[in-house]
Amino acid sequence: MSDEEGGGSLYVLSAVLLTPTQFPAVFGDDFPEACALLGVAPAAGGYGLVLGQDEEGARWTVVVDDVSLVAAAIASWDCGMEYDLSPDERTVVLSLAGWPLELTVRAPGVPAPHDPERGADGTGRVPLAPPAADTWGPVQRRLGADQIAREWADWRERVAEDGGAAAAAHPGLARALREAGDYTRQAPPPGRVRSAFAGEGVRTLRADGPGWSLVARTDDAAFVLLDEEPGEVLAVPREAAGGLPELSGLLAALDRVAARPA
Repeated sequence: MSDEEGGGSLYVLSAVLLTPTQFPAVFGDDFPEACALLGVAPAAGGYGLVLGQDEEGARWTVVVDDVSLVAAAIASWDCGMEYDLSPDERTVVLSLAGWPLELTVRAPGVPAPHDPERGADGTGRVPLAPPAADTWGPVQRRLGADQIAREWADWRERVAEDGGAAAAAHPGLARALREAGDYTRQAPPPGRVRSAFAGEGVRTLRADGPGWSLVARTDDAAFVLLDEEPGEVLAVPREAAGGLPELSGLLAALDRVAARPA
């Protein structure tokens, strides 16, 4: 991929999507917040993020508006197929120093990955960097919810059956479910509630709010993670109790307002 500003090349290592239905959890609770982190407008069509190294080995994240091209590359790589991701220079929206995600690969024949000098991207900002792994906060809470969604069967077994009863009295859980219910009555920012295919007639739901994340299967259970409870996973009781809503009704309502992949 050619670097129009520097006249060099970018060796592409990875790519991710930044759309209302799919964006890295490290970026924020919703699509506009994720876009604000990168300094781009929340365009309805979204963006693709291309991560690579220049000829000096420096880390760069290139934001492009050719979402279809990036999506095709990701789909091919996921299937074990080669794909030469080379976005047209005219699709480049912004180039940012650093990587927002941890990569274990590196381009061959260039120096080891490192951040370019501050200011090299013209923004004056600190280079992008992956979140710390030894702390707990909004980023780690959202990443935890994403992990549960990916490994649903394992987490479903790991959470004790009586966890919901113990969690029912937790004020943070009540607050999270109340705010999630508010989304069904007043549309939240794009990406705040997302729905993905999980099987015939089944959807995986992800919802986030100030200090909480919810992950659920529409035919099964729901779990909530809270900023105030580091590393804890609270099971949502299925039946209405202690001021908590009836779960199946809440999940059905959330699914109706959720953003869905095209």
